[in-house]
Amino acid sequence: MTEKEVILTQDGLKKLEEELENLKSVKRREVAERIKIAIGYGDISENSEYEDAKNEQAFIEGRIITLEKMLRNARIINNEDVDTNTVSIGSKVILQDIEFGDEVEYTIVGTAESDPSQNKISNESPVGKSILGKSKGATVDVNVPAGVIQYKILDIKK
Repeated sequence: MTEKEVILTQDGLKKLEEELENLKSVKRREVAERIKIAIGYGDISENSEYEDAKNEQAFIEGRIITLEKMLRNARIINNEDVDTNTVSIGSKVILQDIEFGDEVEYTIVGTAESDPSQNKISNESPVGKSILGKSKGATVDVNVPAGVIQYKILDIKK
């Protein structure tokens, strides 16, 4: 079975690489020290500090494996590759809600770096899927649990 391609912008790649480096160089050392201290308390069969540290160690190692796999399967989207004629991954898009007139700006990114609180939405999200490949001026229907929202694409930027 082939592994899923992970689409990243340059910023997303940098953040994942920094997180991986931090986990390998800082967090591993910290948790190893916590385990060493917890072992010093004696009987580890009833030692909650030891259990907590071992659980954190398992989480860190799992995250390291996940990040390494994502970076191995990464396809990097360069800003120069972004087309301002149609919405693609890496595009900054200004949308207007047809019903209420509200405007919002989203950056379309891969799922690995989506962060709605930063207005970075995934290409696989309902809005992302609906606007990919569309041009400035297009009106799109976005299916959401409450029904359908219509957006007009006001602008596409790099």
